Amino acid sequence: MLGIIRERRGDIEAQRRVPRDLVQGLRDAGIYRAAVPKSLGGDGAPLGDVFRLIERISEADASVGWVASFAPQGANYFGALPAHRLKEIYANGPDVVGAGGLFPLQPAERVNGRLRVNGRWKFGSGSTGADWISVGIVIPGDDGKGPPPPRLIVLPAEKVEIVENWEVVGLNGTGSHDLVVKDVVVDEDWSFIRGGPVLLDEPICHFPAMSLAALSFAVVGLGAARASLNAICELAAGKMSITGAPRLGDRVYAQTGIAKAEVQLQAARAFLYDQVDLAWSRVAAGDQVDIEARAMLRLAANHASRAAVDVTETCFSLAGTTAIFLDNPMQRFLRDALVVNQHAFLGDGHFESAGRVLLGMQPAPGFP
Repeated sequence: MLGIIRERRGDIEAQRRVPRDLVQGLRDAGIYRAAVPKSLGGDGAPLGDVFRLIERISEADASVGWVASFAPQGANYFGALPAHRLKEIYANGPDVVGAGGLFPLQPAERVNGRLRVNGRWKFGSGSTGADWISVGIVIPGDDGKGPPPPRLIVLPAEKVEIVENWEVVGLNGTGSHDLVVKDVVVDEDWSFIRGGPVLLDEPICHFPAMSLAALSFAVVGLGAARASLNAICELAAGKMSITGAPRLGDRVYAQTGIAKAEVQLQAARAFLYDQVDLAWSRVAAGDQVDIEARAMLRLAANHASRAAVDVTETCFSLAGTTAIFLDNPMQRFLRDALVVNQHAFLGDGHFESAGRVLLGMQPAPGFP
């Protein structure tokens, strides 16, 4: 499957989506069932193992890895739905493809005990190949105290229109188009507060939702960085300069740059997976992940995404003019890593909030 993805990188980018046959290939390979609890027919794999799968996919193509990263997020979010809704979602087995867009939040209207949903949402990554699509809503007067909390509501994919407008510099193949819903009325128990109480007592459902999302995206950047390092090592082993200068691999600055980039990537990976495995051991034992541990998860995600940018920039620079041509994948690895790092869940403000937690202060609202 990874070989097929590599061969079709250009096609994925040009189409601005992951083709349905590749989504089916990921489904057949067990990516979408990996994080689904065994009680729902899935593998119930430890989250760190699932992230390593996503990282390997991202090494083949970051857009495909990004789309695959919604598999553990869906398994986490769906745990807030009642049991009879989960039975509907997994009626045909655990290989369910989910996608969605949270923002901008749209007001949902209560109609005879149900919710009428209308609106348009951004960043619907992977929606072109999804079975179920979630969108962000608020229910005015939800609790009568202050602004209503943000919710996600889960809809069958056929109820959602996809407006193809994803024109970006990197992660082109994620198909993160706009989503439009027009006068769809569903039962209110298809909605849940994102990051709120869960009903399904499984480890994946108790892993902190915001941390899980940030980590899911960060490992995509790590995959792009590994692909970039592999590419520069292959190039350095054989490239001769058109000026007659020594082979790239024989130059001290290249040897040093590649070695330092390898250390940077390995260190970022070690920090991320150490924190993920530690948090997973806690939820698997029935314990909560406290605020300090959640702050460390967010730091690990932020650090990984920035390390990925640094590594891909180093490799791009070392490659010289070879890397600037569109038929050379190194420019794509850099563009993809840069776009991963632009995600709101990986912004610089999270360093400040994590620092406040480590100092015993109150973090910004919504963190961690």
